[in-house]
Amino acid sequence: MGIQHSREEKLAAFGRLLDVMDRLRSECPWDREQTTESLRTNTIEEVYELSDAILSGAPEEIKKELGDVLLHVVFYSKIGEEQGSFDVADVANALCDKLIFRHPHVYGETEASTSEAVIERWEELKQKEKNGNKTVLSGVPSSLPALIKAYRIQDKARGVGFDWQHPEDVWSKVEEELSELRGAITSGSVEDTEAEFGDFLFSIINVARKYKVNPDNALERTNTKFIRRFGYIEARAKEEGRTLKELSLEEMDALWDEAKKLEAKP
Repeated sequence: MGIQHSREEKLAAFGRLLDVMDRLRSECPWDREQTTESLRTNTIEEVYELSDAILSGAPEEIKKELGDVLLHVVFYSKIGEEQGSFDVADVANALCDKLIFRHPHVYGETEASTSEAVIERWEELKQKEKNGNKTVLSGVPSSLPALIKAYRIQDKARGVGFDWQHPEDVWSKVEEELSELRGAITSGSVEDTEAEFGDFLFSIINVARKYKVNPDNALERTNTKFIRRFGYIEARAKEEGRTLKELSLEEMDALWDEAKKLEAKP
């Protein structure tokens, strides 16, 4: 367990960050030139780096990447302050107001003893708040990666009761979509095949959600596993002075199985 900082130390650290940001914006040529538009792609990259750090499970990496994301929050707030639109206090207060409004079971008289009960009212509260989402799905960013977007769409629809009643019910939909996909492939229509493949993927994501599996996390674990095993095949080929193209499919399959067995060892 690391050092536990007092509330005063935490506030002082945040104040120090604001002071550093003020000076950088004033004295550093690069920082002085940045705009919200120029920072946007960097922010996206930083969030992905935070995601990688979280998946790695390394606290030091998570801490570092959280700092980079926090820098961007402070940077945007500084630009907003210069433009007379908002500052970091406005950002923090708006967030606090939103959280208090969305947690009437904590700050009000509403009762919610389970996380499911909280989620049931979440979307309703979001649409009631000032400047909140006008529709249930309007809060899903259009630029989200498709897999994550599908999960969020389904989860938001579930929040207002549009969902399968039982997890096992979704399997019939998967079978229906798989049958339609096979039919599209047989027809030879590329457009129909793509459409039906999308429907099939959407139904599979529904399965993951119903069984409380995050499909993006699950797919990333498989990606990592594939990279690791494929790397083993490549490394073994190099040990033999050969390239991957010089290996037969049977040889690569054998090395793949070898990699799996090595992973299974305690």
